[in-house]
Amino acid sequence: MARPAHSDQALVDLFLDMLAAERGAGDNTLSAYRHDLADFCDALRARKTTLANVATGHIRDYLTTLNERGFAPTSVARKLSAIRQLFRFLYAEGRRRDDPAAILQGPKRGRALPNVLSVKQVDGLLAAARDASQNESSSTAERLRAARLHCLLELIYATGLRVSELVALPASAARKDQRMIVVRGKGDKERMVPLNDAARQAMADFLSLRKQARLDDSKWLFPSFGESGHLSRQHFARELKALAVAAGLRADQVSPHVLRHAFASHLLQNGADLRVVQTLLGHSDISTTQIYTHVLEERLKSLVRDLHPLTDE
Repeated sequence: MARPAHSDQALVDLFLDMLAAERGAGDNTLSAYRHDLADFCDALRARKTTLANVATGHIRDYLTTLNERGFAPTSVARKLSAIRQLFRFLYAEGRRRDDPAAILQGPKRGRALPNVLSVKQVDGLLAAARDASQNESSSTAERLRAARLHCLLELIYATGLRVSELVALPASAARKDQRMIVVRGKGDKERMVPLNDAARQAMADFLSLRKQARLDDSKWLFPSFGESGHLSRQHFARELKALAVAAGLRADQVSPHVLRHAFASHLLQNGADLRVVQTLLGHSDISTTQIYTHVLEERLKSLVRDLHPLTDE
């Protein structure tokens, strides 16, 4: 049965359709908006009001309840951003005569520095993954999973891919002569990312085991039996945390996003230009990449300390 034309769910669906069609929002972005707006609509329903007639006071009350529920300022700000964009859309589309969220201010929040692993810690993770993939006493299925994890690790640290980009790589990315791969990122934008020898070798080893397991007909580099046809982000994150513990690290220290940060930070520490890192990470705006300027500042301090002629020995 079709939803009423002006139901809350119908209005949210219209907004999400606009994000997908006009702004090129991906599945992960749409899912986050849908989750945040569903929570807001549930709160409105409890107060016996709707998106069509909600007032600024209702939104303020909702933000207060978020604080009472223990949400971090960053989460509150994200939810308010979704609400603001929704009402801006409804006003522009003539679904409302006003914008009740326009005057609201979000919580002040500093930009947190990314959690970064040292080169030694990443080397430890890679070594643990490599050893597991080469364990001759393991079954074929166990070695296949270990080789997949080793391949994922080498790729994410060599390229800085977002985890959603990584798990959805096509099998064609693993061609033996491949020096660059084309990555489809946020907003359906494509970029070229170089591969190092370690990543190419890890892919070759994984594909060899994948062929033995008769999984070589999949179009995905990391196939799975799930709905998407490829490994999920959540599955990779779980395996990575288990590997972290095996490598002597805390599970909460390691995630796919932390490895993406490690890729960027270690490049900058070794002299890479911020604009180059921006391109490799797929950031559309340099301001997003500037979260890593603390790395550049430390490097400049080291250069002055080590090279300036008036520095005390």
